[in-house]
Amino acid sequence: MVTGITGVVSMSGKRLPMAKETKPLSAIERRKKSRKRLPSWFKTYLPTGEAQVAFNDVRGNVLEHKLNTVCQEAQCPNIHDCWGRGTATFMVAGEECTRACRFCAVGTVKDPPPLDIDEPENLAEAVDLMGVTHAVITCVNRDELPDGGASHYRACLEAVHARRPDVGLEFLSSDLDGNLEALSALLEGLELRVFAHNVECVPRLDSVVRDHRASFQQSLTILREAKRLRPDILTKSSIMVGVGETDEEVVEAMGLLREVGVDLLTIGQYLAPSPRHLPVDRFPEPEVFGMWDQVARELGFKAVACGPLVRSSYRAGLLYEEAKGGPVTLTYGEP
Repeated sequence: MVTGITGVVSMSGKRLPMAKETKPLSAIERRKKSRKRLPSWFKTYLPTGEAQVAFNDVRGNVLEHKLNTVCQEAQCPNIHDCWGRGTATFMVAGEECTRACRFCAVGTVKDPPPLDIDEPENLAEAVDLMGVTHAVITCVNRDELPDGGASHYRACLEAVHARRPDVGLEFLSSDLDGNLEALSALLEGLELRVFAHNVECVPRLDSVVRDHRASFQQSLTILREAKRLRPDILTKSSIMVGVGETDEEVVEAMGLLREVGVDLLTIGQYLAPSPRHLPVDRFPEPEVFGMWDQVARELGFKAVACGPLVRSSYRAGLLYEEAKGGPVTLTYGEP
């Protein structure tokens, strides 16, 4: 066999086909090829019957009032489960965030549009029409605002309470850029069942997972101060797993949360929203979530939800009821 300028020729003189040149894969394409497959225990179920009707009603109401829900923006795998129960978690202060955490599906913008002054009343009307008993309100980061958006968040919560005082309110807050004065102004005298703020990951992974303006320590400070300001309300946080942590680091993070008085805890599996986001490192088996659940209860958390499909607002009303002496929100072995 000999080679020439125009190709490869065998000893018989017959020209052989040239090997096709392969184009180098882009970084996104390489991530797509290396994405881990979901394990067998990772399943969700679509609603049927009355649950399907409830899901359609909630979806229609959200669209009609031009509201943003974290269920949609974060591509939550439980959207059918929660909306099929006639509940939803609403995201206020816009569709885009001023931060760029590597795990999050919410869009990022440096200079977001002005806050919608009609949003508090639109939100209150939607909650009223939906007939929920426990509403979770969350928000994007608004670092460009002097108070981090605290006054707007308060206006949204007050509007809901004024219209439906029977609805229990839970607020999943940003870290307000560490502004404790803004936190105090937000919480003072506010009708609220639960103040939640997520640490997201174990401390070692802050720089890998979160925006550079966020940190586990700053989140602890917000949670500690919230409990000091309002010892009458429950505080809550959430940890994602599958981003590079060890089992032991999760237990250590739980201990740090209990030290600042956090009452409610959720732990769930991270799923990459797209190949551009942080890749999944591992899928802990259900038995590991069961171990974390047991440890969390031994540490003194009043209510716990640990499981592959658990998210920070997962069955939020049931978790609150569990903390008040109700049944366990998530039984070991559930997704």
